[in-house]
Amino acid sequence: MKRLFLLEDDLSLINGLSFAVKKEGFEIDVARTILDADTLWVNDKYDLVILDVSLPDGSGFDFCQKIRQTSKVPVIFLTAADEETDIIMGLDIGGDDYITKPFKLAVFMSRINALLRRSENFNTTVTELNSGDISIRLLKGEVYKRGKLLDLTASEYKLLCLFMESPDQILSPDQILGKLWDCNENYIDNNSVTVYIRRLRAKIEDNPGDPKRIITVRGMGYKWNTKEQGI
Repeated sequence: MKRLFLLEDDLSLINGLSFAVKKEGFEIDVARTILDADTLWVNDKYDLVILDVSLPDGSGFDFCQKIRQTSKVPVIFLTAADEETDIIMGLDIGGDDYITKPFKLAVFMSRINALLRRSENFNTTVTELNSGDISIRLLKGEVYKRGKLLDLTASEYKLLCLFMESPDQILSPDQILGKLWDCNENYIDNNSVTVYIRRLRAKIEDNPGDPKRIITVRGMGYKWNTKEQGI
């Protein structure tokens, strides 16, 4: 049975979400403050985490950063704010999805189920990905270039994993969005993919202005190049 962790201070929303997830056969633990969450949280106990952004004693962003120090558990943010900067920030610090209030419970449950399926597919028996001088240690969530640890955001890390798991395959922006994020497409769109590609290139390419690893296939998308460059 899947167990969820909910950090939310709105009692009526807690009751509605708890009813919905229990009806689907999930178990759920609830915290209403950051202090409660710190007390309840146990690493590796939960299959998915749902975090409200605005809380009486802090932010769900802060708690997500704490989780990401030790866990890769899927995280969904709940918030009334729908600003693009908030969404990008949530994804960059380790969120996997972002739902703005108000929302329908049926839609909420479909997003949970989709994220759980994607998480199960993402967690394989493979513990390391290697391509030329780039190495990903999946169990630790670490990326190395020529033996040097790279400082990637959670979104950049997931994007690099996607490319290295699909060598020499053209991935369209829509495919990238579909595999990594389920956010409102009005905010997380093709332009956002371009931004993430540029950020990742800046960290893994020898010359980001002339990329050799992540190359653009005009009119189609991007691919992780292993053949022509021998990486």
